[in-house]
Amino acid sequence: MNFRESIKEYTSAPFSRHLVLDLLKEYKRPNDKISELVKAGLLTILKNGLYVPGTKSRLNTAEPFLIANHLWGPSYVSMESALSYWGLIPERVHEITSMTTKATKRYQNAIGRFTYKHLDVPYYSLGIKQVTLKDRQTAMIASPEKALCDKIIATPGVFLRSIKQTMEFLVEDLRIEEDYLRGLHVSEIETWIKYAPKRASLEIFIKTLAGL
Repeated sequence: MNFRESIKEYTSAPFSRHLVLDLLKEYKRPNDKISELVKAGLLTILKNGLYVPGTKSRLNTAEPFLIANHLWGPSYVSMESALSYWGLIPERVHEITSMTTKATKRYQNAIGRFTYKHLDVPYYSLGIKQVTLKDRQTAMIASPEKALCDKIIATPGVFLRSIKQTMEFLVEDLRIEEDYLRGLHVSEIETWIKYAPKRASLEIFIKTLAGL
């Protein structure tokens, strides 16, 4: 059996060990075969029981944001990772940060670093977009507004108490241009306030945006 050909139809998302074992059921010792495929670069381990094709397979693989959704879930990509995706911050982000209803978590694998920060519901479920990254690959990503709110909420030591301080945080620390800030939907953020942590900081954030 050609493992590369058999796995090809499943490569649009991370796939489970159960699937790999099923594809290797003709082998007497499929676990040994999995180890062999990993060493040969045909499989990449994301975490225990979760894989994507290895670099030597020459197969398309899941996008990092989609991998982030699958590594620890439920979760959605947020904070600097989402802000970079939407073009609000100039820097390319090397660590993917997500929000989750589960415990805080961190993974390091061959694809990169993935960090997860806890949020309570119902605030967690607000402002999430389904974004098509490529054919058959759709990821959950925070809207620009939600990504900024999450950044304020989940960053230790960030407590916004004045418009001046908030502008320094947004423009100097995060390096977001004022034109981008003017394009944010303040009314949407206002609907989240009653559910959100750090309400005082978000109220100042809203007041700052409304005054631009």
